Amino acid sequence: MPVVLTSGPYRLFFYSDEGNEPVHVHVEREDKEAKFWMEPVRLASAGGFGAAEIRRIERIVTKHKQAIIRRWHEHFES
Repeated sequence: MPVVLTSGPYRLFFYSDEGNEPVHVHVEREDKEAKFWMEPVRLASAGGFGAAEIRRIERIVTKHKQAIIRRWHEHFES
């Protein structure tokens, strides 16, 4: 599971066996895990996070969108 970024309590990462899916990132905090599609950035699953926290996470994902996409291609196309 390559970690793309750590931001505050959040860990953004990929599962190594998901290269056949569209570009996305998982976000984990404690026992919660959300998934965001990247093009365009949108929530795929909330995984126990509340609405306000999902909005906060979405801002983080959007801010780092280009880096996440670049890391995805580096990982899955190498």
